Amino acid sequence: MRIISGKYRGRQIPVPKNLMVRPTTDFAKEGLFNILSNHFDFGKVKVLDVFAGTGNISFEFISRGANSVLALDNNPKSTEFIRQTAEKFGYTNLLVIRSDYLSFLSSTIKKWDLIFADPPYDMESISEIPTLVLDRQLLNPGGILVIEHDKKINFSSHQFFSDHRVYGKVNFTFFRYG
Repeated sequence: MRIISGKYRGRQIPVPKNLMVRPTTDFAKEGLFNILSNHFDFGKVKVLDVFAGTGNISFEFISRGANSVLALDNNPKSTEFIRQTAEKFGYTNLLVIRSDYLSFLSSTIKKWDLIFADPPYDMESISEIPTLVLDRQLLNPGGILVIEHDKKINFSSHQFFSDHRVYGKVNFTFFRYG
């Protein structure tokens, strides 16, 4: 796994084999960030990375100058790996929290400019994520929710659906108010 752009471009992130995760591919990540860079000045963006896994997306946001990133995962091995890697790289604007996504999103009072969620593709409650985030108004004005998912999932009928993109086997659906 590597950081594909920004200040830390090319930096390799060796992922332990005992982490049972599916990092977003470089191809998909590049497509995602090309889209997001047209919507945001990353230096002003507050990001929530839900189901952070390896921290792949969080580290990419940091490299591109994100104001702050909160990496959320319920797996202690994942959160420890992200924390150690952030410390090793000297990232000071990355906060790592170990929590269940449902508990966290249901109780937080914070708001973000961008929320990225990459749940397990077979997670049964994946379709509830946009409703939870958007009903609780966890996005700042102009904010975007992005969910990475399997091709079997179709969010196009959701009230706040904005766009859908496919990069190989990776699907991204974008949500925003209005």
